[in-house]
Amino acid sequence: MAASNVSVASACLWGVEALPIQVEVATSAGLPGISIVGLPGAGVMDARSRVRCALKSCGFKMPPLHYTVNLAPAGIRKNGTGFDLPIAVAVLALSGQMSTEGLDRCLFVGELGLAGEVCETRGTVAYQMLARRLGVRLVGAGGATLGADGCDLRPLRSLADLRRGVKELPRASRPAPGLAPSGDGRVKGLDFVDVYGQEEAKRALVIAAAGKHGLLMVGSPGAGKTMLARRLPSILPPLTDAELEEVLLMSSVSGQPVDDMAVFRRRPFRAPHHSVSLGGLVGGGRPVIPGEISLAHHGVLFLDELPEFATNVLQALRQPMEDRCVRLVRVDGLYSFPCDFQLVAAANPCPCGHLGDPARSCSCAPGRVQAYQGRIGGPLMDRIDLHLDVRRPPSQLVVKGVRGMGSAQMRELVMGARERRARRARRSVGAAAPLAERLLMEGSAQSCLEGLAARLALGGRTIVKIARVARTIADVEGSDKVLRDHVLEASGYRSRAGEREGHV
Repeated sequence: MAASNVSVASACLWGVEALPIQVEVATSAGLPGISIVGLPGAGVMDARSRVRCALKSCGFKMPPLHYTVNLAPAGIRKNGTGFDLPIAVAVLALSGQMSTEGLDRCLFVGELGLAGEVCETRGTVAYQMLARRLGVRLVGAGGATLGADGCDLRPLRSLADLRRGVKELPRASRPAPGLAPSGDGRVKGLDFVDVYGQEEAKRALVIAAAGKHGLLMVGSPGAGKTMLARRLPSILPPLTDAELEEVLLMSSVSGQPVDDMAVFRRRPFRAPHHSVSLGGLVGGGRPVIPGEISLAHHGVLFLDELPEFATNVLQALRQPMEDRCVRLVRVDGLYSFPCDFQLVAAANPCPCGHLGDPARSCSCAPGRVQAYQGRIGGPLMDRIDLHLDVRRPPSQLVVKGVRGMGSAQMRELVMGARERRARRARRSVGAAAPLAERLLMEGSAQSCLEGLAARLALGGRTIVKIARVARTIADVEGSDKVLRDHVLEASGYRSRAGEREGHV
C-alpha cells in the first residue's frame, strides 16, 4: 500500500453554491467492499457500484479490502453523482495505481459510467466558480466554462486518462464567452417587423424594455399578445460578462441546457405553463433547486393566461419582484436564489375573452368577469408598472402585410434610453433627494403627478411607479427633463385594460 489513507478534494451543491467537501478514504479489516459515511444521499450511495465497474472496465484493480469513505464535513447532506470520480481517484491513489503528486491542488467532480467514462454533473459552473475561488484545478467532465478569468479546467474523458497522474492532464482550451460575429442577443427568427398593426403595443414594449418595467397585456384571443411577448428579448441588450456568469450558473445548477447562450449572450426567456406548481415557479424540491423565476434571472418571465395560474402561485411573486431574490427556508437551512427578472404577462379580459371587443359581444355574467379578473389579485397588479390594452389589428393591415417598427429600430430606442439613464446615474443627486429632483421633473410634470395622485387616491408605490415610467418615457424620447406629457402617458399605462373605456 502506498498510504494508509488518502484525502481528495471535491464539492457538493447547496442551492446555487458549491461547498468544498473532503473525500477521505481508508482501508480497514472486514469483508471487501465500500462503506460511505457522512450523510450521503441515495445517489451518493449508488457510487459504490459505479466505481467498482468503472475501475474494472479501465483495467484497474480493486484490491479485496474494505474501504471506508468519509465525506467531510459530515453535518452537510450530500446529494448527486459528482462524488464518483473523487472516490475512484482516492481508491487508485490509496492502492498505488496512480501518482499522488498534484492531488492536493485539484478539485474532483464527476459521474462515472460503467465503462469508466466521466460524465458531466448538474452544477458544473458552480464547481468552476469554487475552483476559481480556491485557486485549484477542476478535474472532471468538460462543460459550460466561465470567461477568460475562469478556472483551470482539466477535462477527463475516462478514468484511464489518470494512469499518468493529474499533472499530465491538458488544460481545456476554451475561448472566453463573447459575441459571435453575427450575435447581438437577438432571438433567431423573431422580429417585431413581422407584427402588423400593433404600433401602440410596440411602443409600450420599448418603454418596458428601456426601463425594465413589468408589463401586463390584456386583449381578446388572437390579438397578438403572445407574439409580442416572445419578441421582447430581440430588443433587449446582450448580457454583460457578470450577468452571463450568473445566468450560466442558474442554468447549470438547475440542469438546464445552456445551448448557445454563452456565444450570443441571449437573455433568458422563460414561459412556464399556467399549471406550474409553487415549487416549480419559485424553487424547491429535494435537493432544492431554482425555479422559473431564477431561470429568468436577467431575462424575461412570461406568464401567458395570467388568471389561469393558481392564486397562491401568483401571490408568491410579490416578494421576489420587490427584492429581486427569493429566500426559501427549509428544515436543513436557508436557500437564497437571485431572480432579477422582467415580468411580462398576458390575459384575456374575461373568461370568454371578448369583453370590450367592438366586433364580438361578451357572453360572461358580471359576476364571472369580476371573479376572473380578481384571480390576479390587487397587490400583484399594483406591482406591474404597465397595463396595456391590446386590440386586434385591422384586417387590411394583416392581409396587405403593412409593416411597422422592427426589432432593429426598437432596439436602438431601448439602447439609447438605457445609455441616457446610465449617464444620469453617474451624476445622480443621491437617494436622499426628493423624487421629482432625482428624476429631473419639470414643475408642470410635478404638478400633474400631484393632481393625479390626489384625484385618483393613488398609493405611494403607484406614485413612484408612475414617476419612474414617466422618466423612462422621457429617456426614450431623448428628453433630459420629465415633461407633463410623459406623466400623462405613464399614468395611462397604470389603468387596467378595459377600464379606460368603461367596459368593467
